[in-house]
Amino acid sequence: MATKRRRHSPEGKAKAAPEVQGIEPIHATAAKHQVDPVQVSRWKKDLLKRLSQVFATKAPPTEAEAVVK
Repeated sequence: MATKRRRHSPEGKAKAAPEVQGIEPIHATAAKHQVDPVQVSRWKKDLLKRLSQVFATKAPPTEAEAVVK
């Protein structure tokens, strides 16, 4: 019987991927978030590849900034 693939939320990925940059090994991060170590490595690679996009666009103003202007 085939098992169904698990879906991980973007929020979960965002929490797990940066932790790889720390002192904790990848397999420990994977165990903490109950995912495969290979998956954490892929999320990290994707995060690092797209990191420049975060700084490439200007974030929309918050409500407080919009009121001030």
